[in-house]
Amino acid sequence: MGFYQFKKTQEINASLEEVWNFIANPTNLKKITPDYMGFDITSADIPTTMYAGMIISYKVSPLLGIKTTWVTEITHLKENSYFVDEQRVGPYKIWHHQHIIESRSNGTLMTDIVSYQPPLGFLGSIANELIIKAKLNEIFDYRTKALYEIF
Repeated sequence: MGFYQFKKTQEINASLEEVWNFIANPTNLKKITPDYMGFDITSADIPTTMYAGMIISYKVSPLLGIKTTWVTEITHLKENSYFVDEQRVGPYKIWHHQHIIESRSNGTLMTDIVSYQPPLGFLGSIANELIIKAKLNEIFDYRTKALYEIF
């Protein structure tokens, strides 16, 4: 039963406020998620700005085109600094994703730290080695390219 952490940093050629306004709007997540994942927000009347305690539900196909429900809660948020989403319903036993932004002289540094535990004990650990780590890298590489194009 493994517990893992994935970290990715990206420099974005935009101001801290521009980056925050983009990432703090839940509807923008679809713009930085690969199309093959079939990402759709299913929450009704979703606001365009996150807040602590916000619950967001999605349908997503992370593997083999199988649609799954994923529900996250924004558990912590400091405007223009960071927010944390934690899975409440979904494929992982634990999913804790920190989104941190910091102002730099040439733009904004964004750091993502995903702490996660796959389901199914040792089978989940095997799946992590064979599939999950590579899939996370692929998704965040896509996001890096998408944010580069947006900003």
